[in-house]
Amino acid sequence: MHGAVCGGLVLNVALALAPSGAGAEPLPADPLERQCWLAHTTQRTALDLREPVSVHFSNLKNGYRVRSPFWVEFGIRGMGVIPAGNRNEKAGHHHILIDTPLPKDHTAPIPFSNTHKHFGKGQTGTEVDLPPGRHTLRLLFADHAHKPYFVFSNEIAVEVTGKRSEPGPKVLPGNDFHDSCEAWYQDSRAAPRSAAGREVYVKNLRDEEIVSSPFTLSLGVLGAGLGVAPAGTEIKDTGHFRLAFNQKGNTVQRQNLVDGRTEAIVDLPLGDFEVVVSLHDGAGNPMLKGVPVKFSVNRHDR
Repeated sequence: MHGAVCGGLVLNVALALAPSGAGAEPLPADPLERQCWLAHTTQRTALDLREPVSVHFSNLKNGYRVRSPFWVEFGIRGMGVIPAGNRNEKAGHHHILIDTPLPKDHTAPIPFSNTHKHFGKGQTGTEVDLPPGRHTLRLLFADHAHKPYFVFSNEIAVEVTGKRSEPGPKVLPGNDFHDSCEAWYQDSRAAPRSAAGREVYVKNLRDEEIVSSPFTLSLGVLGAGLGVAPAGTEIKDTGHFRLAFNQKGNTVQRQNLVDGRTEAIVDLPLGDFEVVVSLHDGAGNPMLKGVPVKFSVNRHDR
């Protein structure tokens, strides 16, 4: 599943795989925020195998209240991602429908408009800026010619409460914890991501979290023009994910998502681990390496 690196390429590989970003995203420093974040770990990492192929929002749910601009993460299970213009029956690219219904003619290409947002470079997420009020969102997956597959998310509604520059929700102690935690968590999950350059990262797990196995890892790329594509393609600025799970200095499991998948199902024994996510081009050459994310498995759910 994973390739070897020949001696003449060692230096180039070391440079290409310099970790992106300054460090793994930490847990919140505030004790109440940390408690709130960890209360949702199981929800973020749970398996969902009800449909073999489905598209979904990785970070948003129906009814969320967020400040704008907000971040939207794309999730796809059972298919890979590939930029528009590249024919592949098992892969496609994402679109967001904003305040608009599904196209009436599913055989026609999805139009380009303010309510039909295209992500034809193979992106895994985007920043959206909407005015205050209720807005509907739906993900629609499409082929090389922007024609929809029969793969789309449930429509969700989010309430934009104001500008991101305005003060956000706070987690409060005591009897106010539950409601204030939900408000803070929803807004935090929608916080825009920023990177000085290009980045490969784990979407749904922060450093030092505790999970039950098996679990789902959602993966993303960030940076100008960067996208995902299956191995074997020759598409500029795209790559596929590889994961290495390490324990006590040894790699105990690898996954090579050669089909352009952006989610991985992981099954590990009890213990402490770190996962390193890297992005590789169509020929398998390394492009980016994520910062290791440490986590623990404390239970098996079978």
